[in-house]
Amino acid sequence: MSTVVAQLRVLEDARRDGTIEFPDGTRLGVTNPAKIFWPKSKLTKGDLLRYYAEVSAFILPAVADRPLVMTRFPNRGGGMGSYQQRKRLEQPPPGVRIETIAGGIDPILEGDEQRFVGGSPITLLYMTQIAAISQDPWFSRVQSPLDADYAAIDLDPDDHTPFSQVLEVARWVHDELEALGVPAVPKTSGSSGLHIYVPLAPDTSYESGQLFCQIVATVVASRHPKAATVERMVRKRRRGTVYVDFLQNILGKTLATAYSARASEFAGVSTPLTWEEVHAGVNPQDFTITTAPARFREVGDLWARLRTSKPANLETVFRKYKKGELE
Repeated sequence: MSTVVAQLRVLEDARRDGTIEFPDGTRLGVTNPAKIFWPKSKLTKGDLLRYYAEVSAFILPAVADRPLVMTRFPNRGGGMGSYQQRKRLEQPPPGVRIETIAGGIDPILEGDEQRFVGGSPITLLYMTQIAAISQDPWFSRVQSPLDADYAAIDLDPDDHTPFSQVLEVARWVHDELEALGVPAVPKTSGSSGLHIYVPLAPDTSYESGQLFCQIVATVVASRHPKAATVERMVRKRRRGTVYVDFLQNILGKTLATAYSARASEFAGVSTPLTWEEVHAGVNPQDFTITTAPARFREVGDLWARLRTSKPANLETVFRKYKKGELE
């Protein structure tokens, strides 16, 4: 993708629209590459396009075959994003993958049932071109939409909670998972939180993944009530706590994937971590669209562990909890 990066740089330096060509011959029109997307750091739409081109080898496997949900920021630099599940009226160029979820199981009932599906460079950059900053894939693939490939716990701090406490809660979650013999891969959210993903065995339902995460989240919150909570209602949560959210494990709900840029003020990137880093401590604001590519080249694809680790055997875990073998 180095040639794509170079083409994007030319357009942005010239402050003009143009067309870029991918190695496979597909072409994408690019408009407003100099448009400011992050006012504080003066980072542009062109910066974001080049970021995704640079890290495409890392992010494409993470979104391959997965329906994507978009939050678009057509007026970036001011205003909120708009949430979009479907293709709607866009007419994407050839090569952008669009699928209809088979069997009438799509959780969003709209007239247009077509969805963008990740995995190709042109789909990745086309979504950026239409001002979707993050890449938010389903937990399942179009080939088996009811089967979750992983489950996730989302550690979401309130405005009064430092990231050091998010890391502490993550360590407690890790302790619980290790006691269960369950592998897990952590990453920053790209904003103020942290995500912990668990690989699941084939044919695992979303419901099973959510139940497992609910058990772990509830155990952690009950042991550390001053720091962690599973209370859904914000106004009822204790100030200064981390919400241990297990409710993302529902068909059609999404989190920003690893390597995804975010609309956070500091142009953050959802960055895979080692557990050693979680225990030692990190600053999520160190991982931005300008700094993250060098890290990824240095440490490699840490997120690949989610695809290659032995999946969790949830049936065994549930039996242990039922028998009271775990404390």
